[in-house]
Amino acid sequence: MNKRIWLAALTLTLAACVQQPPPTQPASAPAGPPVRVRGTVDRLDGNTLVVGTRQGTPAVVTLAPNYVVRTVVRRKLTDIKTGDFLASTAVRGKDGKLHAIEVHIFLPAQRGVVPELQAPWDLVPNSVMTNAVVTGIVNSKTGRDLKLAYKGTPTEVVVGPNIPIVTYAPGDPSMLQPGKAVFIIAQKAADGSLSSANVTVENKGVKPPM
Repeated sequence: MNKRIWLAALTLTLAACVQQPPPTQPASAPAGPPVRVRGTVDRLDGNTLVVGTRQGTPAVVTLAPNYVVRTVVRRKLTDIKTGDFLASTAVRGKDGKLHAIEVHIFLPAQRGVVPELQAPWDLVPNSVMTNAVVTGIVNSKTGRDLKLAYKGTPTEVVVGPNIPIVTYAPGDPSMLQPGKAVFIIAQKAADGSLSSANVTVENKGVKPPM
């Protein structure tokens, strides 16, 4: 898969899978909200990926025929610039501010397609995901305070010096080796089965922190 095709597929799958307030659906809707699967690869059998989840139970995910594999590349706090489009999982601290648990920087092709939002997330209890544009950066004793805006709404996230920061890079199915960490946003059918068109996988020791 060349880079242009990969970028297009990545952008579309991310845009489709970011959870937003669900619209009213008919009672016969075949799929529920996205299900986030985190864990390590147990095995890949054709298009069936078995993941050992952090809950201790296996998740069986049927991958689309043309599924996309992406990986993550480590970045530094100083790599974040004003104007970047990024996402951060954060929890609110005693100071009332959101403190990042992780940050992932979107690729330029994803801007304008992946929605800007701030919504509950399930990485840890009471966590929030913010997809937003960096409007300012202020150095602080604890790292950097990122001034952000999503759909014109200002917000702020404090990013400490040891918070994992990554961006995306192309991957391939050969990277889905047993023991590798993965993050998948899957659709859950009425019968409980899971399916997905994309997988984010660990590479060179860098794990998906989402």
